[in-house]
Amino acid sequence: MNTIYRLLLTFNATSLLMLIFLVQKGYSIGHFFPKCPYLVGTPNYLSYLAYLSVPVLLTGLSIILSSLLGKDDFQPDEISSIDHANNSFLPSYLGYFFVALSVGNWETLWFVYGVLFVFTFLSQALYFNPLFLLFGFEFYNITTKNGTSIFLISRYKYKKPSEVDVPLANRINNYTFIERGGNGSRFGEG
Repeated sequence: MNTIYRLLLTFNATSLLMLIFLVQKGYSIGHFFPKCPYLVGTPNYLSYLAYLSVPVLLTGLSIILSSLLGKDDFQPDEISSIDHANNSFLPSYLGYFFVALSVGNWETLWFVYGVLFVFTFLSQALYFNPLFLLFGFEFYNITTKNGTSIFLISRYKYKKPSEVDVPLANRINNYTFIERGGNGSRFGEG
């Protein structure tokens, strides 16, 4: 199950490259289904919304499926530092958009996407997907007192190591965890 889940996360994290390519080239849904007259006349903006809905829905599915992964917990006395990671990964992720804008044809797109997908999957370090932000998740780099670095995806808004009290986190890999919990902060701020 873990490998299938990681494949889904990798697709979710890299699929916006294809979406940007489709938008940049102006491909509507009718382009792919020329024999369906009601799709041929679909306005581009509706096609683009439909394209965007696929990775958004699959990201939602990955959040639901995360409950099937292994379980872990983190106590406040185990954490030595915590850093908010949302902004540190966004510039790297924006690189995908610039790559997609420079891709000229389908053959190049599939090659570039394939290489990106394989390296993202094999890196197994982080599964940063900005679509998680739409679902209210935050990204954190956490260091435990024994020096282990962990990437935590959580709906809670942590600011200090003493606030990190995670009774249930699902293990994506040895360094990446998702805490599905509730929305907002446990500490009085939303």
